[in-house]
Amino acid sequence: MNQEYEPEATRRDASDTESSRASRGWWDRNADEYQSEHGAFLGDDRFVWGPEGLDEAEAGLLGPAAELKGRRVLEIGAGAAQCSRWLAAQGARPVALDLSHRQLQHALRIAGGAPDGAPDGAAGEPQLVEADAGALPFRDGSFDLACSAYGAIPFVADPVRVLREVRRVLRPGGRFVFSVTHPIRWAFPDEPGPEGLSVAASYFDRTPYVEQDEAGRAVYVEHHRTVGDRVRDVVAGGFRLVDLVEPEWPEWNAQEWGGWSPLRGNLIPGTAIFVCEAA
Repeated sequence: MNQEYEPEATRRDASDTESSRASRGWWDRNADEYQSEHGAFLGDDRFVWGPEGLDEAEAGLLGPAAELKGRRVLEIGAGAAQCSRWLAAQGARPVALDLSHRQLQHALRIAGGAPDGAPDGAAGEPQLVEADAGALPFRDGSFDLACSAYGAIPFVADPVRVLREVRRVLRPGGRFVFSVTHPIRWAFPDEPGPEGLSVAASYFDRTPYVEQDEAGRAVYVEHHRTVGDRVRDVVAGGFRLVDLVEPEWPEWNAQEWGGWSPLRGNLIPGTAIFVCEAA
């Protein structure tokens, strides 16, 4: 693609294959910039659920930190594996999975070049796996817990397929917690200032947001689901919904991150966290 060409933003259908290809390419191209811009906020070993800054250490959505020791945990869409590294520090045995090779290279950079962590995510570093969340390369029932902080789920055309895969690799009663952009945000412009406070589109328009190159090939795809859609997806994936968390914007957080900001965060939710258990 011509490096001078600015991708065209549009709303159109995008298949699962097209979405997956676009996500892998986008994150490989943009991982360096993303980690440079947001790395300080994310930390090297911090488990943060979204731009509001809600920490798993505070929220305990996966369960009490003291009970994580020895648990096998799968992180989907792990990026540079910051969340998995926090889990490892609690004594868990995390596996950090991501579609993007470049994102996982940043995980290696943070770890000081350790090739894959320990085989089972022990000894302080997560195991790194490059794979598609829709086809997890693990045995049935091989994990105690699973998590995803803005990873995979918003970028796939068939979220139920991913949820069923996660359910397959979880042991009975296992918990899966994932965060996504709060669905209400899709009705508003993705702007941090006052212009982001006026409804500009139908909340019920599920047409994906697509950025495409000169040839019409998708280079970035994000899929919209309503809150009701997400709940039905969770159930269809073999889970029951335990909780739905909408983090409030904390006073300490003065940062802007894309369309997230204190102005908008104090008025409308920006993140939805679904706490699910294997049915």
